[in-house]
Amino acid sequence: MASITIRNIPEYVFRKIKKLSEIEKRSMNNEFLVIIERGLEGELMEKVSRGVRIHPSSQARFWRNLSAVWEDERTTEEIIKDIYANRTLGRETTL
Repeated sequence: MASITIRNIPEYVFRKIKKLSEIEKRSMNNEFLVIIERGLEGELMEKVSRGVRIHPSSQARFWRNLSAVWEDERTTEEIIKDIYANRTLGRETTL
């Protein structure tokens, strides 16, 4: 696994991350990783919503990274019912 060193972190940012790590009972390193992952997910969603094309290999990598990470307290049946209940006919298009 790769590692990096981050320099020149503003003190106020460091304090906030330290506080979050204490609240979440994670190490500082893990808290940084969580923040980076969430930020990357947000960046990805923003690009997708703007219609930016993602290379298929990158898409596959994103999905692989998400697999087995989803946590839900509902049963499989409840999740399936929820999916069916919230389906729509699709987006309106004009040709």
